[in-house]
Amino acid sequence: MGLNSILKIFTPNNTVFFELFDSISDNVANMGVLFKKVVTEPDTDKRSAVVQTIIDLEHDNDELTHRVFTELGRNFITPFDREDIHSLATALDDIADYIYSSAKKIVFYRVNPNEIGMQKM
Repeated sequence: MGLNSILKIFTPNNTVFFELFDSISDNVANMGVLFKKVVTEPDTDKRSAVVQTIIDLEHDNDELTHRVFTELGRNFITPFDREDIHSLATALDDIADYIYSSAKKIVFYRVNPNEIGMQKM
C-alpha cells in the first residue's frame, strides 16, 4: 500500500459543496440583475412582479444554504476548511438577504427611479 493509496482515503471525492456554491452564486447573481431592474423600473406593477421573483430566488437560496450546512455536518472530510465553507455560505446568504430586503423596501416606500439619488446608486 503506497502513500498515494493512503492519501486517497483522506481526499474528498464528492463535489457537493462546489455544486451547491455554484447554484447559490448563480442565484445571487440573478438577484443582482433583478435588483437593477427594480431600481430602474418606473411601473410599480412590473416592479412588484420583479420583486416577487427576487423573493422566490431568496427562498431557494435559503434552502441551498441550509443544504450546505447539512452537508457540512454530514461529511467528515471537506474539500476545504470547514470554517471557510461556513463563512462563504453565510456571506452569500447575507448578500441575498440584503438584496431581498432592499428590493422590498423600494417597493414599500414607492421610491421613484427618476430621482437623482436612485440614478447614482
